[in-house]
Amino acid sequence: MKRSYIGLALGALVAVGAALSLPSCGHSQKLVSLEVQPGAFTFLNPYPTALTEQYTAIGTYIQPPATMDVTNQATWKIDDGAVTMTARGLFTPAPGFCGGGNISASVPVGTGGGSNVMIAFATVTVDNPEVATCPGGNTEATVSVQITPNVGGTVTSLTYGINCPSVTCIAVVPVGASVALTATPASGYSFLTWTGCTTTSANVCTVTIPVGGVGLVATFQTS
Repeated sequence: MKRSYIGLALGALVAVGAALSLPSCGHSQKLVSLEVQPGAFTFLNPYPTALTEQYTAIGTYIQPPATMDVTNQATWKIDDGAVTMTARGLFTPAPGFCGGGNISASVPVGTGGGSNVMIAFATVTVDNPEVATCPGGNTEATVSVQITPNVGGTVTSLTYGINCPSVTCIAVVPVGASVALTATPASGYSFLTWTGCTTTSANVCTVTIPVGGVGLVATFQTS
């Protein structure tokens, strides 16, 4: 009789162990939160601190609790043309572009997949401080005029208030603006040449203001 009781007890333990080893109610593991890392990144283009940046999707699950790297399972998207995706979660700046956008990763809530997904976002920026149209770009620069010899004549502009040497020889001008300057010789002098202009026509200098500004020289000679 003792042996039969022992056999029944062992059988009951095996049955309980088998039941405990089964998935809880047959439920799939469920995603309860999703995070994209890093939350923000800036490419400094064309002098990048990194040619590419790897974003990672981290999912937190229950049934049972777990935290997992789901980068390769995620569907990745970018909503700005300044950045392109070269692999899952791997992004690189597009040549010649500046701007910022959102990177998104979407992952099914259940391990079985389906249309029920969770989405997480991160931001990305492509910046070139030397280009005015970039997020951190300079928007203004100086244009300066030097007259040689300094009694040889004057330089004036119709815009931005340059009237050199009597009033001002320096002006702050939007980057990319076009400024036309006219050199007028003083009595006993004639105009000789311009230096630093984008284009010249006789005594008129036209300059497109670059980032960092520009220095112009108007040279006169005695008649």
